Amino acid sequence: MNRIQIGNRYIGDGEPCLIIAEVGVNHNGNFELAKRLIDVSKDAGADVVKFQTFKAEGVVTASADMAAYQKSNTGKKDSQLGMLQNLEMDYSFFPLLEEYCKEKDILFMSTPHSSDAIEFLDPLVPAHKVSSSDLTNIPAIEEMASTGKPILLSTGMGTLDEIVEAVDAIQNQGNEKIVLLQCVSNYPSNIEDQNMLTIKTLRERFGLLTGYSDHTIGETAALIAVSLGACVIAKHITLDRNLPGPDHIASIEPDDFKRLVALVRTVESALGDGVKKPTPEEIQIASVARKSLVAKVDIPEGCIISKDMIDIKRPQTGMRPKELRNVIGKRARTNISKDHVIVRDMIE
Repeated sequence: MNRIQIGNRYIGDGEPCLIIAEVGVNHNGNFELAKRLIDVSKDAGADVVKFQTFKAEGVVTASADMAAYQKSNTGKKDSQLGMLQNLEMDYSFFPLLEEYCKEKDILFMSTPHSSDAIEFLDPLVPAHKVSSSDLTNIPAIEEMASTGKPILLSTGMGTLDEIVEAVDAIQNQGNEKIVLLQCVSNYPSNIEDQNMLTIKTLRERFGLLTGYSDHTIGETAALIAVSLGACVIAKHITLDRNLPGPDHIASIEPDDFKRLVALVRTVESALGDGVKKPTPEEIQIASVARKSLVAKVDIPEGCIISKDMIDIKRPQTGMRPKELRNVIGKRARTNISKDHVIVRDMIE
């Protein structure tokens, strides 16, 4: 499959990269902050703004520890449950955010983290996003796939075998609308850990569209991903990287996100269609930059032309250098002045 429709956008071969502004939990549970993040995502040129939908008690047990990056980024040693409770957004806010996205003409998405969240979000989203943490959660993947909507499958922490199982689970539901996202589940993650060639590996292995969920600092990794054929780029956005919370420090601020979008579009324009051909400007330049066969000496009419009578010089307005063998030993049909470009009707 070369193209998939998500909302009013097609993604895939020949289409612009779908750029997702990943708000995630960077709203810190605040509805007005969430709306502000929609505003800046739209202004930055993102195609989609994405949240996360969960109830903390439905995601994690009370005894579950925080990840190392969460402790480092928040400066706290709490339970995951306690951290997530502070980042919850009431379910009633999501329809309001989806409506606000419609007003702003930007697609709304949110990652569900439980079965009830999948059911709740389905009427609101044009596609379902599977988080890396749910790559092995086959029941959840099957439930999302059964809706028939496109599936964006993050593959952080995953092995190829685990990705095979997840893809099989989607396809077994009769759903072929899949985008595999290369991802490294660390926030922030080092650029040398990104293994960007996996984008091509996944495309070749599964014959599916591929993209990249970027948790690095800066735009370099995302631009590499686009150059490797990623049709989706997801990047965390925040109003301020110094805000409290586990993901702000691994996010980029609005001005930097706008710069990233502009750079992605520049890379896309540079990639072209892969067909080797000169540009219109090059065709004009070739006429003066490339070379022709030129008379090295005065060649009188009727003379048998020898190799030492021919030079090769600019411009490309006469016979091409590759035609030299077709000139040697031939008779001049007319007088050819020294340094004059040789054209075909000068030769018998």
